[in-house]
Amino acid sequence: MPGTGPMGRCPVARSAPADAAAARVPLHAAAFAADPHGAYGAMRERFGDLAPVELAEGVPATLVLGYETALRILHDAEHFPTDPRPWQDTVPADSPVLPMMRWYPAARYSTGYDHTRYRQASKAAIDGIDGHAMHTVVEELALRLINSFCQAGSAELVADYARPLVSAVLNEIMGCPPEIGAQVTAGMAARFDTVRAAEGMALLQTALTELIELKQAHPGNDATTRLLTHPHQLNETEVLAQLMSFYGAGGEAQFNLITNTVLLMLTDERFGGGLVSGSLSSRDALDEVLFQDPPMANFCTTYPRSPVLTGVTWLPAHQPVLISLAAANTDPTIVRGDRTGNRSHLAWSVGRHACPARTIAYLIVQDAIDQLLDALPDMELAATPADLVWRPGPFHRALTSLPVTFRPSPPVNIS
Repeated sequence: MPGTGPMGRCPVARSAPADAAAARVPLHAAAFAADPHGAYGAMRERFGDLAPVELAEGVPATLVLGYETALRILHDAEHFPTDPRPWQDTVPADSPVLPMMRWYPAARYSTGYDHTRYRQASKAAIDGIDGHAMHTVVEELALRLINSFCQAGSAELVADYARPLVSAVLNEIMGCPPEIGAQVTAGMAARFDTVRAAEGMALLQTALTELIELKQAHPGNDATTRLLTHPHQLNETEVLAQLMSFYGAGGEAQFNLITNTVLLMLTDERFGGGLVSGSLSSRDALDEVLFQDPPMANFCTTYPRSPVLTGVTWLPAHQPVLISLAAANTDPTIVRGDRTGNRSHLAWSVGRHACPARTIAYLIVQDAIDQLLDALPDMELAATPADLVWRPGPFHRALTSLPVTFRPSPPVNIS
């Protein structure tokens, strides 16, 4: 593999990045959340394509910063499987990253027949979503939320718009009552933040178990029912694992993508001016965020079966190797000028574990952004970018809040 280090380094590293305890960069620290791209640049300068990091106190890993190296690892399931079980038994049971990384019977943790079985069931559940009907659902839910704050002249878009909108859309897709959905959202947030993660995981599992029992008793035209009734006959534990994947990728990732994209449009003249004049679309802004600040910044974790030489570095067996989707997408060796219309980013991953819900996710997020822009075209950021706070955690890129102001306007009629 071509992952290379800075010039002048010994051609083969004496130890893997995960073993270089003194050099590890703590991805769980507030400083990393505040300026991840500064950290990626410093790591790239010091270590090359592969950097030693710490995901939580005492939990080492390797972070892949290079685009080409990331592609090769993502396409090499033989040497880089995604099953964490040999690793997770070496981690303290109370580690805050364990709820996010431990094995569950879902496609992204599996290979071979199990992977095929889980992915086919999940894809069938997703493919059953009616995209045309979903457009109407998103529009109606978005307008109801916008109407709740449009006369005030200000809003906080994480709590007032993006999070409740995506949660409501997901509840519609999954056939989930709002009260159960609220517990799922809270539990998933704790899992991603790695703050009170064990409590969040318990809340999440309890809520999803309640949803499964509800749909067993009252099946409907929804993704949960399609999982429960798929010909592969997933058991309840397997269905719960697929639901966790759905809510993780469909919830946290989507509302963070909405707010990150809106932030870009409010602060970058290329998109602010371009969107108003019509020269650039919200889809262009969305893809720029998927390049620069994807909501899942460091993910797609693999665990080498045996020590493997990658570029000039030996990666140890059964230790986590995370793809920095954000760093790989902004790798200086592949970034060339204007990327408008370029969708070669890795935000959806690639290979056998690529996101199967990419099309519907694009639809939901773009519709959510377009409804907001149409209703409040003069929206402005109500804080300086430097004052915005990013949530902690090594995996995601997520704002705690996004305050905006705009000219007060009357509610929009909902037909």
